[in-house]
Amino acid sequence: MNKDTTTSTTDLPDKESAVSHMIEYTMITGIVILLFVIMVPMVTEAFIRGPTEQLTESAYTDIGNGVSTRIIDLYAIIPYYNTATITTRFDIPDDVAGKDYWVNIEGNPGELVRISGSSGISSTVSLAGIGETVFGGSEGSTTASGLNSIEYKFP
Repeated sequence: MNKDTTTSTTDLPDKESAVSHMIEYTMITGIVILLFVIMVPMVTEAFIRGPTEQLTESAYTDIGNGVSTRIIDLYAIIPYYNTATITTRFDIPDDVAGKDYWVNIEGNPGELVRISGSSGISSTVSLAGIGETVFGGSEGSTTASGLNSIEYKFP
């Protein structure tokens, strides 16, 4: 005589316990997989994209401040009303967070250094009107690759 190891509410032998355990494991596994499918895009947004955008914006601001400082330093050494050509070369990072970017120096009004990249993030830094006070405005653009230069010519 076989004794069943599982208990039942009836006196009949329990022949469904193995099937119900398999259905339980299958349902729990399905729910866990569904939760992973939902959570992975959220984790990517919260832990990767957000900090990358903050890093990119801060780096663009730092690069804009550096370019602005170089322009102001160049204007500080200009020999007023003397014939002169002054050229300075500088290097900026080749990429920010693995993406290319552009530096545009926009003239009047406002004299701005605008940095924008392929990621859609941009930053704007003021030149504090230095271009208008010294023989006209400043303008131009550059990419991040190679050495960049700022040039002053009078007349």
